[in-house]
Amino acid sequence: MTEDWEGGVTGRTLFDQAPRKLLTKRILEIVSRAGRGHIGPALSILDIVDVLYGNVMNNPQELDDVNRDRFILSKGHGCLALYAVLEKYGLIGKEDLESFCSFDSAFGGHPENFRLPHIEFSTGALGHGPSLGTGLAIGSKLLKRSSRVYVLLGDGELNEGSIWEAAMHAHKHKVNNLCFIVDKNRMQASGLVDTVVPLSPLIDKWKAFGFDVLEVNGHDILEIEKCLNTPLNQFGKPRVVLAHTVKGKGFKSAENSTLWHHKAKITKNEIDLLRKELLII
Repeated sequence: MTEDWEGGVTGRTLFDQAPRKLLTKRILEIVSRAGRGHIGPALSILDIVDVLYGNVMNNPQELDDVNRDRFILSKGHGCLALYAVLEKYGLIGKEDLESFCSFDSAFGGHPENFRLPHIEFSTGALGHGPSLGTGLAIGSKLLKRSSRVYVLLGDGELNEGSIWEAAMHAHKHKVNNLCFIVDKNRMQASGLVDTVVPLSPLIDKWKAFGFDVLEVNGHDILEIEKCLNTPLNQFGKPRVVLAHTVKGKGFKSAENSTLWHHKAKITKNEIDLLRKELLII
């Protein structure tokens, strides 16, 4: 069952169908070999990243195309989802991910653009992505390019003040070619977001910062695609999409669990349990 949210969808969705399951299985294979990784944060954003690359962004594979759309994974620790999707669309080879988190691998626990061509910026230190994305969007408008910029960040990451500085600049410069996507799984490394630093009323906050605000079930691929392909605001407003997700979605033992935010050492018993749960969904 998906998590209830105001105005949203409950019950089983397209999240549970084969394409998502195959990506989840691939992430499990990667962490099984590496013995570590941020599984929870990757599984909450997996559908969003998949839809962006498969059905929303213009020409992301053509690095020489100055008009291609850009994607920044501000919550860089969720990179297992990004790596799996890049592999799915042939932007990296299957053999590449076999080295995940091994010594001197290009595929570390956070994405690094100086090691991988399809990573726009190195991320991992939270709060930087929105500023980088705002700068890209402003530059694109100044150069009269058609590029759109998508920045995916966590709801816990919204505790960072730099997020709101970027939002003010995005509003000032009327960058309606910019879209922030908030992975609203209601959790962060140390616990519930509402316990650490409450964000409510989040919709009103974004509106006060001059953003066009949309909401979506972050585990329904058709709904995500429809939302992200909604025409950008004609009045010059940047956009934020609040994607309601479940941390660790797909594995019952990992869902809504801070224990699976990151594991530096995953045991064989834990992997065996996740494999059994994967067969059930």
